[in-house]
Amino acid sequence: MPGAYFPRIQTVSGAVPVSEIDGPVLAREHLRTDTRWGIGVDSDPYRWLDEERYVVAELKNLASDRGLSLVVEHTCIGMARDPSSLGRMATGSRVAVVAATGFAPEPFSGDAIRRYSVDDLTADLLHEIGAGLDGAGSRPGLIVATAWDDTPTAAEERALVAAARACLRTDLPVATEGLGLLELLLSHGVPARRLSARTADAPAQRKIAETGAYVSVDDAEDVLALLDAGHAERVLLSSGVSRQKDLHGYGGHGYGRLFDTILPALSEAGVDDETRRLITHENPLRWLAG
Repeated sequence: MPGAYFPRIQTVSGAVPVSEIDGPVLAREHLRTDTRWGIGVDSDPYRWLDEERYVVAELKNLASDRGLSLVVEHTCIGMARDPSSLGRMATGSRVAVVAATGFAPEPFSGDAIRRYSVDDLTADLLHEIGAGLDGAGSRPGLIVATAWDDTPTAAEERALVAAARACLRTDLPVATEGLGLLELLLSHGVPARRLSARTADAPAQRKIAETGAYVSVDDAEDVLALLDAGHAERVLLSSGVSRQKDLHGYGGHGYGRLFDTILPALSEAGVDDETRRLITHENPLRWLAG
């Protein structure tokens, strides 16, 4: 039909029609990342994840047993992002993976943001969105906009403004942290419907939802509070894997935490099937596809 619009989500394997994604979505995870040795902040030798074989095994089992269809991966520039590895993991697990562009906080992105103007940083993001990540050909389906503290440094603010401009040019969704950074992005014209923000502060979660943005959480109590406040259509759920020790093979809760812990807790609290599908399937697809 001429002029018809069929919403798609950009994955590392290409653009996928929303209609082809049937199962649950993990909206905020890391599959490969490394932020062990930031400059000017406390180091943490355990703040990394580079276990491709274990990740593939977990995702493959979740796809088979739980119907997992899509993982949104938030590792960006300055966090040892590896689009080739993401592509292999998507192929090996048969789970679609959305990769991210955007800049990590200044302790990790360093001169990639410190030495450049907003125009330069915007051009860098638009180049990745158009040409692909790190020469691998895989294009990002997400822009990450973040800072190390609640108040961004001058360099981090330039990166945040660049993310806002790149969103307005491309309509890719943006993931950020906290109410303050969300408000900065809103002030630069990013539509609330394209934004998600993560915070552990319950009042801030409600305020984020009230703006029309999505709230990224990985705790059943946070979900229940948002549902009670009437914000079911603004909730995004994840298992919260960000380092090696989180993997099931290393004794952690793994990517299956959503299915093994969070969703059962919601069921016990009386959340019905329709609402659980809303927050694990419909909401993340609406945020990603626009």
